[in-house]
Amino acid sequence: MTIDFRAIGQELSNWGRWGPDDELGTLNLVTPAHVAAAAALARTGKVFDLGYTLGANGPQIGLGGRTNPVHLMSATGEPRFPDGGGFTDDFIFMPLQCATQWDGLAHVFYDDTCYNGVPISAVTAKGASRLAIDALAKGVIGRGVLLDVARLHGVDCLPIDHGIGPDELDAACARQGVEVRAGDIVLLRTGWTRVFRDGSAAEFMQGEPGITVDCCRWLRERDVAALAADNWAVEKYPCGDPDIRMPVHYVLIRDMGMTLGEMFDLEALAEDCAADGVYEFLLCAPVLKVANGVGTPLNPLAVK
Repeated sequence: MTIDFRAIGQELSNWGRWGPDDELGTLNLVTPAHVAAAAALARTGKVFDLGYTLGANGPQIGLGGRTNPVHLMSATGEPRFPDGGGFTDDFIFMPLQCATQWDGLAHVFYDDTCYNGVPISAVTAKGASRLAIDALAKGVIGRGVLLDVARLHGVDCLPIDHGIGPDELDAACARQGVEVRAGDIVLLRTGWTRVFRDGSAAEFMQGEPGITVDCCRWLRERDVAALAADNWAVEKYPCGDPDIRMPVHYVLIRDMGMTLGEMFDLEALAEDCAADGVYEFLLCAPVLKVANGVGTPLNPLAVK
């Protein structure tokens, strides 16, 4: 199978749509009106934690130089103060994309160019001078919609070689009775979190089910603001074309300007959505304001 991601990217490109200096991409679609409407979806007060715990037993196995966090204590209560009080303190070393995370718009490029025509030379050893993750500080909050493709197929987890096509996204919407609208943040469940939770990091990272490049057009037609999934790279990996690394990343981030979320734990949320039939919610998933960063860890919350 040959994937012409350049042609697809050119067709779906958002370059210039929000001006020549835009650094938000599709998060421009989350307007104040969208946020206000999303706030009304918090009807019961149930909160779902969608983030992985940051720790030494995380999902990383060293691919691409990514390791699990190293947590160190700098103070453990000694010395005590004369009044009997004291303090503890700690710090952490970690790749910014080693667990639940957002990919920023400077994270992916091809042909030496990032989103909106920004040259890859804007990213140096000092970080990204343009398209940095902190530009998205207010952008990732709004109406979240869960598309549970694993449940659509009646399985706990999709097989590793399953490529999700746009027809399956339509089928999930129809089965769940939910519509994906402009400005929505879509959460995609494959069940792949269970491989990490019940198996091992090595099994989790060996490959994954995920969307195919054909879904990019589906997302563009609906003006989705951001996309997150419960696997480690959103898209099916490997993609099926031995000459192409990650075509979905190329098109969504570089051409469409869509922020991608990875390793979201959607299991508890999916169980609740299946129980009450409500697949929309307020999603609050702000980035950490890392100056010049190209990605960020986070602890996203869904409120129903």
